[in-house]
Amino acid sequence: ARIDFCTKSPFVSLLAGNPALSSVCTPETLSSRSYDLAVDLQNNRRSRALVHGLKCGIVRRYRKRNWKKLLLVQFKINLYGDRYQSVVDRYREALDGIMSPGNAPCGLFPSSSDREFAAAITGAETPVLALCFGANHFTKRYPEARFAEVITRVCSELELRVLLLGGKEDADGAERIIASLPEAFRGKVIAVAGRTTLMQSAALLERAELVLTNDTGLMHMASAFGKRLLVLFGSSAREFGFLPWGTQFELFETEGLSCRPCSHIGRDACPKGHFRCMNDIGADRIAARIIELFKSTRS
Repeated sequence: ARIDFCTKSPFVSLLAGNPALSSVCTPETLSSRSYDLAVDLQNNRRSRALVHGLKCGIVRRYRKRNWKKLLLVQFKINLYGDRYQSVVDRYREALDGIMSPGNAPCGLFPSSSDREFAAAITGAETPVLALCFGANHFTKRYPEARFAEVITRVCSELELRVLLLGGKEDADGAERIIASLPEAFRGKVIAVAGRTTLMQSAALLERAELVLTNDTGLMHMASAFGKRLLVLFGSSAREFGFLPWGTQFELFETEGLSCRPCSHIGRDACPKGHFRCMNDIGADRIAARIIELFKSTRS
């Protein structure tokens, strides 16, 4: 079968080289093609219009179940219980009866030049801890000062290289984190936020032994490589399904807050002003777990 994947232009590179795909296209080029089956994983106004223009015989769509999100965010009524699904598995439901059962491998495929770039950055001898410290919304970002505390504690115990990964909007934050570190540890930290392509970031994540991350796209990229993750959830809630998939992870979150979750996508400020969902996650606890994991792999 011919399988084409449609995505926005900035994300085309993430799917480049995937052997399961015939091609990767954008919404601007999709209408010139014809298909027997369309699978709509966005199920929003724009994606429905795109699919309608294709005039496919068969259309499958991802079921969002937005009403459950609304009840949890607005009224704190949790209908998910303990049986919440990964959004990846919910995507797969759109392919029931079409895709073979079982867990198909998930992956990213950096080019040889991307991997050479990453190798030159990290070196070959020192273990790598990757920090994905950014996120699109404030309530998904662990405070920069706390990341600096984690780095300071970890670097005082371990010999490793720390990568600060993120987009252009995170570049200044990376510099602030480094500037707040004791001078003795600054040389152990490499700020690549805003200085890499998506696939260069992917190649860097591929070289990491452990990833500490907010709820962000880089978290899912690290999952695609099967990396062990320590995940920081502020306003995010596991019930929404946006957890790492197909890899080992540990979740750091503040449970029992009556205001959480305050949004299903994140906010630009804490509605209550205290930001306890992130502020109550102790940097010492995170650092202790990082140290424990690194030492256990070398014992």
